[in-house]
Amino acid sequence: MKRTTVRPENAHQAALLRLLRERARSRAELGDVVRLSRSKLNLELDRLIELRLAEQAGLAASRGGRRSGLVRLASGLRFAGIDIGATSLDVAVTDGELEILGHVSEACDVRDGPVAVLDQAMEMIAKLRDQGLFTQLQGVGIGVPGPVSFREGVPVAPPIMPGWDRYPVRETVGQELGCPAVVDNDVNIMALGELHSGLAKQVDDFLFVKIGTGIGCGIVVDGKIYRGVSGSAGDIGHIRVDDEGPVCVCGNVGCLEAYFGGAALAREATAVAGRSPYLGERLRQTGTLTGEDVARAAEMGDAEAVRLIRDGGRRVGTVLAGLVSFFNPGLVIVAGGVARLGHVLLAEIRSVVYRRSLPLATGNLPIVLSELGPDAGVIGAARLGSDRVFSAP
Repeated sequence: MKRTTVRPENAHQAALLRLLRERARSRAELGDVVRLSRSKLNLELDRLIELRLAEQAGLAASRGGRRSGLVRLASGLRFAGIDIGATSLDVAVTDGELEILGHVSEACDVRDGPVAVLDQAMEMIAKLRDQGLFTQLQGVGIGVPGPVSFREGVPVAPPIMPGWDRYPVRETVGQELGCPAVVDNDVNIMALGELHSGLAKQVDDFLFVKIGTGIGCGIVVDGKIYRGVSGSAGDIGHIRVDDEGPVCVCGNVGCLEAYFGGAALAREATAVAGRSPYLGERLRQTGTLTGEDVARAAEMGDAEAVRLIRDGGRRVGTVLAGLVSFFNPGLVIVAGGVARLGHVLLAEIRSVVYRRSLPLATGNLPIVLSELGPDAGVIGAARLGSDRVFSAP
């Protein structure tokens, strides 16, 4: 599919589009923010309207004189977000302000390889197109559960993604959908989702911790994702917490993920099922246990399940305490499938971080559970795609 996406022509237009992505604004308000002369500002806004990237939206409230015209992003702009998880696939289409217009979620096994998974994602986008949500996409963002070379748009040696190493995800999806595509780690796109419409909307420096099949951390500095030199910043799941610990999927021993990722929690739950009435009965019924089984058992007051959650929370908290002391964030958000273990987990993480980090770093530090759920990933992925489109040439 070969199409041309209209892009801003200069840095001023790009900055105006990013401001309008947050909400409609008056020309006077935009002039206060971007520091352009009134004539230059109106010239750039009029050009964006000509390009069909923005449109008039009536008149703003008076600020004491003549009412200024409101401008918003063009109502026809559409972005897609694809959030690939280890066992699930979420796809959404948004408008220019990244409000979700349609969201589809399906079971998926990332181990089936890139061709099968991306084909499934394209079928899900086609379902949304058939619902009349869009005719053309301006941009698409993709999150994958492994290390990504952001510059090249490819996964690099992802431990839980056999067959994905250096697969051209960005090129493949961009060509299929006929629009600019961007690829990043799944935790980074979830952090972007929180930054745009979640608990971190007013916070410029925060940590986003995802505890699911793997464990990762999105690092946001001055309102932007920090990826490091090669794109691997935030891979906290492979920080060693015990020299004598279990073997991790990465090949090392004692990693945090080997203790408290989804597979590790299921393994530990199976080991203690004989001492837990609920887990024991569940294991007899299904033959396997999951993190959700542990959560249900804990809700029923099962002592073994509560102990597993607290042990995992203590290890996560120990790693986070070091990060908090080093980075001094304004907020820590915890999310992901295992994070659904809820307030028992959160209480343990908080206890360790507040006890081990310096008072100056934790005196005003909220540690909270995400409220966006599965929307965080698709909103963040769409934000990533719009970042690319709303950038200067």
